[in-house]
Amino acid sequence: MRKLMIPTLIVVVAIFLMSLFVIPEGERGIVTRFGRLIKEDNNITRIYEPGLHFKMPLFDRVNTLDARIQTMDDQSDRFVTSEKKDVIIDSYVKWKIKDFGQFYLATGGGNILTAEALLQRRVSDGLRAEIGSTTVKELVSEKREEVMSTVLLDSQDGTGDLGIEVIDLRIKKINLPEEISESIYRRMRAEREAVARKLRSQGREKAEVIRAQSELEVATIIAEADKTARITRGNADAKVAKLYADAFNKEPEFFSFIRSLRAYEKSFSSKSDILVLDPKTDFFKYMNDSKGGK
Repeated sequence: MRKLMIPTLIVVVAIFLMSLFVIPEGERGIVTRFGRLIKEDNNITRIYEPGLHFKMPLFDRVNTLDARIQTMDDQSDRFVTSEKKDVIIDSYVKWKIKDFGQFYLATGGGNILTAEALLQRRVSDGLRAEIGSTTVKELVSEKREEVMSTVLLDSQDGTGDLGIEVIDLRIKKINLPEEISESIYRRMRAEREAVARKLRSQGREKAEVIRAQSELEVATIIAEADKTARITRGNADAKVAKLYADAFNKEPEFFSFIRSLRAYEKSFSSKSDILVLDPKTDFFKYMNDSKGGK
């Protein structure tokens, strides 16, 4: 009897340990018995929260499902706009499991890859329908948010059979195919070059007009200045002449003396000058007589 107690105790402990299972934080558990989901009395799949739980050993199988928010970073795909132009759109979707039992059944045992493949197909169909009624200009400007909101609502309504909830959908990038981009860039470059040529031509024309106006203004200012200078010089010469005349009339003898001294200064400014004159001429009258007498 004692010999059977130890093996029996070991079997009991083993069965007890086999009946225990732990659900990690951030996950949920589903138990299948003979391949069928264990359900509650109200025919709803029994979901095991994180923690320690019990099951029937050997007959029950525990499946854990990630309850956290998942991010499906979709691959770039090509779509056609209402203008029949191709665009390459890169998007991502955030989703989580809402009905774990339905998710388990719809994805063949809770396969995340299968769920994302089905979700990607439905999101792509929604984007294709919306982008097909939108132009490229609208898509990259005012209708981008509208397209994302519409596809998000359609995805939320159309993924209930998968047991998931779509939380967010975003378009990350909108690109044109390489061959179309090159054509557009060439056309844009040609248009910019035409505009640049036109602006340069207009600039040269305005520069010539400004230069001609400046030259005319300069010539006008110079002419006015020369005219003013001539008038001023003439007035000054007239005043000087008048002063000389007045001085001559007041002291004709002194004026004659000054003029003679200046003539002497200019005539004998160089030591090598030779003058052949009659000493009795009026030129030497102040040198012959300090009073200028003949």
